[in-house]
Amino acid sequence: MHKTTRFPSARRALWLALSAAGVLAVSPGAHAAGWAPTRQVTLVVPYNAGGGTDATARAVANQLSMQWKQPVIVENVGGADGLIGTRRVIDAAPDGYTLLFQVPSILLMKYQRSLRGIDPVTRLTPVTAVATSPTALIMTATLPFKTLPELIAHCRAHPCNAGSGENSSKVRAHKFAADYNLPDVAVVSYKGTSPIVGDLVSGNLTMAFTGITAAMPLHKAGRVRILVTNGNERAKALPDVPTSKESGWADSYSVTWYGVFAPKGTPAPIAQAIADATREAGKNPQVLEALAVAGAEPAFTSPAVFQDMIRKDDARLGALVKRFPLEE
Repeated sequence: MHKTTRFPSARRALWLALSAAGVLAVSPGAHAAGWAPTRQVTLVVPYNAGGGTDATARAVANQLSMQWKQPVIVENVGGADGLIGTRRVIDAAPDGYTLLFQVPSILLMKYQRSLRGIDPVTRLTPVTAVATSPTALIMTATLPFKTLPELIAHCRAHPCNAGSGENSSKVRAHKFAADYNLPDVAVVSYKGTSPIVGDLVSGNLTMAFTGITAAMPLHKAGRVRILVTNGNERAKALPDVPTSKESGWADSYSVTWYGVFAPKGTPAPIAQAIADATREAGKNPQVLEALAVAGAEPAFTSPAVFQDMIRKDDARLGALVKRFPLEE
């Protein structure tokens, strides 16, 4: 895994060196105040297609394409809990043409042994939050009960397993098992949300800790059951589903943000221009409808506000991972 820790890449380093030396015809910040792309922009989603991250990214990318009159291509680069796609953007030139669409799991990457404490967030520029969505505890509908206390009682009497598609959901699954003294709950890692939902439908998986996007249509069809959501208030997309706090799990807050990052060194005016364009995209009814379908709430921010959101979640998730270390 030695290649994993090589930040930045030789290509990006050369780009920066040429820019600093004046070899490039125009430095990246020269006309940044009125910046807009003049060619294709790539928005990297470091997870497989089909989940909430992918759906939200595509809704925004479509509208940005229309605003900028340039293609904005969503590129799914899954693998290594989002690290492979994240490195793709870290290694890119800081010119606004390669962006990253990430979720709070990026804050846990530095705890992976393969990274040896290297924090990918410090190799990126936070640009804007796009939306927030509560995480949820989702269970198979092959079991008859419909409340959190019933699920807990069932897992005390029967073998149960919990699916997770990325590091933050893995930590939440271990926390749930610890909070309710369920040491025999097996936490199963998956590559993405779609196979998790498939195993919930078939009954091969008891429960999962994940976002609500992929599960909502099947929940409404009765094929899986969103038992609780983990925000402070009920999700607008699921007003009949109680929060985990309402169901007795008091210390369970977990809200996912979807956010845009650029490579470190991206000039502040370019980052602000991208944030402004993304906020404008968020006014489009089709984008708002896509977010609603995904169970997400719009949360378009400045780079500074997004940075503050990251700082608060970093502290919260860091405390959790100290209790429940990531398993390699």
